[in-house]
Parts: sequence; C-alpha cells; structure tokens
Amino acid sequence: MSTLLRKLRQRFGIAARPMTVRTHVALHWRVLGYAVAGAIGIAGAWWLYGAAQRYAGFDREALEREVAELRGRSGELEKESARLRDVADAADSNLKIERTAQAELKAQLKTLEEENARLREDLAFFENLIPGASKDERLAIHGLRVAPEKVPGEYRYRMLVSQGGAARDREFRGALQLVVELQREGRGAVLTLPEEKGAGGEAYTLAFKRYHRVEGVFRVPPGAVVKSVQARIFEAGAREPRAVQTFRLDPY
Repeated sequence: MSTLLRKLRQRFGIAARPMTVRTHVALHWRVLGYAVAGAIGIAGAWWLYGAAQRYAGFDREALEREVAELRGRSGELEKESARLRDVADAADSNLKIERTAQAELKAQLKTLEEENARLREDLAFFENLIPGASKDERLAIHGLRVAPEKVPGEYRYRMLVSQGGAARDREFRGALQLVVELQREGRGAVLTLPEEKGAGGEAYTLAFKRYHRVEGVFRVPPGAVVKSVQARIFEAGAREPRAVQTFRLDPY
C-alpha cells in the first residue's frame, strides 16, 4: 500500500514530471511545411554554391559562352584549313603539271636538236653526192654517234655509209663491225660486235648502192663503261676494212 501511494505521489504530486501541452497539427500540413522548408534549404544551398563559385572566379554562364565562342572559332578554323588544303592541293597539282610539261618540252627540244644535227650531217653528205662534186670512189663513214640509252648497259649507235664516184651505181655488199673499248672494275677491255659465234650478226650486214643509214643498239656487261667505239666496214670476202671511224664518249 505504501508503494502504491509513493507511485501516485511521483505521478501527480509536486515531484511529478512537468506536462507539455501541444497544439494538434494535421499530417498534410506538417508534410507541406517540411517540403517548403526543404525547398528553401535547397535554394539557399544552390545560391551559396553559386556565390562561392563567383567569389572563387568561376562563372558557369560566362564559361558556357566562352565554350560556345571557342566551338564557333574552331569550326571557322576547320573551314579555313580545308580551304587552304584545297588551294595547296590545286597548287601542287598545277606544279606537277608544269613540271611534266617542262620535262616533255625538254625531251622534245633534245629530239629536235638531235634531228637538226642529223639533218646537217645529211645535208653535208648529200652535197657530196652532187654529180661532179666529188670523184672519190672510196667507201666512207659519216657522222658516227654513240650515246647511252635509258636502260643501263645499252648504247645506241648511228652513222651514214656511202660510196662515191663510179661505184655509186654498183651495189655494195659487206658488213659492219664495232670495236668497243670498255672500262670495267678498273681494267680495260675490248668488245667486238658482232661476236664470231654470237647471234644477231644479220643486224650488221650491209647491202646498198649510193648511201645507207645504219642505226642500232648494243649491250655491254653490267658495270662496264664505254670509252670509245670504232666502226669498221668490210666488203664481202675482204680481210681488211674499207672504211674506219672512231667515236669517243665523254668521260662520266
């Protein structure tokens, strides 16, 4: 009984805990209040974040504008680069065309110069064929020329062969022989064409009356350099040449 009285005194007496009286608020109003407070807190935090960035020198809108300007500038530079690239390609193409044309003109000029030299030689030769201009009945070689070809080791030769006087109306039959002086690996050598047992001797056979143009190509061993070429004309059955002429090539 005393214990019960003591508990009642603690609950309702002077020693009892103070009582708090609260006003009842509906749940939906409390939720709305929490939402408003949260929105205010988020807005304040975002404002503080922006203020801190501006204070630190960071402006998002200014940065976005700068990025947009840089993108626009980059696009303009790409267009300008493409235009300049097209101009450079066109200039390079024109330069190649000009170089090709120049090379072709040089080749044509060289051909014309060679043809002009050949015509001068022919003119001098035909002047000697005028009746009464010469009574020399000897067989002769005119304008022997030897030049390297584009293919390494190949050389082209050309010449005019004639017989004068009363022998003009008589057909000459014989053969051409080339004696080629070489320099190979520091040593001298001699190559005779056509070779005695080699093929292609028919290319050196001659049959003509007044004059005959002779032209052909011969090959030398790899690494050999031609120093001179001697042309010899043999009449059929003869052991000694009737005409001889030597052409020396310019040193390399």
